[in-house]
Amino acid sequence: MRTDDFDYNLPEELIAQEPAAVRDECRLLVMDRASGEVEDRIFKDIIDYLRPGDLLVANETRVMPARLLGAKRGTGGAAEVFLLRECGGPEPRTNRVAFWEVLVRPGKRLKPGAGAVVDFTNAAGDVVLSAEIIDWARDGQRGERVARLSTPLLSLDEALHAVGRTPLPPYIRDYAGDEELYQTVYSRRESSAAAPTAGLHFTPELIERLKAKGIGWATVELEVGIDTFRLVEEDDPTQHVMHTERYHVTRDVVDAVHATKAAGHRVVAVGTTAVRSLESAFDAEAPAAEPPMVARGFAGREDSADTLGRGDIVVRENATTQLYLMPGSTYHVVDALITNFHVPRSTLMMLVSALATHDQIMDAYAAAMRERYRFLSFGDAMLIE
Repeated sequence: MRTDDFDYNLPEELIAQEPAAVRDECRLLVMDRASGEVEDRIFKDIIDYLRPGDLLVANETRVMPARLLGAKRGTGGAAEVFLLRECGGPEPRTNRVAFWEVLVRPGKRLKPGAGAVVDFTNAAGDVVLSAEIIDWARDGQRGERVARLSTPLLSLDEALHAVGRTPLPPYIRDYAGDEELYQTVYSRRESSAAAPTAGLHFTPELIERLKAKGIGWATVELEVGIDTFRLVEEDDPTQHVMHTERYHVTRDVVDAVHATKAAGHRVVAVGTTAVRSLESAFDAEAPAAEPPMVARGFAGREDSADTLGRGDIVVRENATTQLYLMPGSTYHVVDALITNFHVPRSTLMMLVSALATHDQIMDAYAAAMRERYRFLSFGDAMLIE
């Protein structure tokens, strides 16, 4: 297996630059893993492929206003600070002071120890947030820094919402539409630098129709980082170091998965981040549930015999994961997946190829390009069942 195996030629005109006019009226490519056949549908038709008793599990994270455009104090030069994750610092966190790992631009002029401070102003021209670059981030791989954020307002949250912008993926250029369309309708706590985009296609009305049919709905939380857009650069994908993300799987989710499996129904992940949450919460050493928590095979395929009857999904609160799924990996919890079309040579291409097969995914992507599907974050969707 080579990284080149997950490469394909994506025409630039197929990269969606804006969301569908109506969330659940984007296109949906349905792939049957048993036959490899695909169907061309509309996203709201997904209700036809889900059965009463199935459980949908979505990532409820919300995208932070993490992109900050300001000016370097003293020179007035343009500067950008991108918030990655909150971290510890040399003084206690308060409502007005906190420490964050950040990316900065220009990096050469915003070095730790040089007294570099970036100020951010509101529409009235008042400085409402400042970022002092104080240190290099521990284990940083791309020049990450630690910034001391401070504000004269009542809270940092108020300041961030006054000056911060919702970050969009680098392949979406000049989007000037409603930034709320880059949030799922069920999003809650702001904790991510990127959206769990498979969930963008759901509307409140569609969710209610699904529930009325007897389809379960549960949510996990995985704090999506911008490394989700990073390509695999190594020729051997097994040498790639997966980024770390924080996630939460509650008791309610664990109980819902148990009930779904016990009744012989499917756990359907809404997006790759929901997959990573559920599969990261599987503990191979936990007492086995009844029935076993290994995702069902299809078309006569059996999952690894030595994993059957072992392990269980368990509660994970404030946990971290570097789970890296690729062909040969076992899905223990997830039976089907709703997902978007992913960037070539990415870990996401490998994840979806682990649920289906490499050839099925590449054939499905080729079919989607022939039919002029819209790709990536604002693009169309795919159901792998």
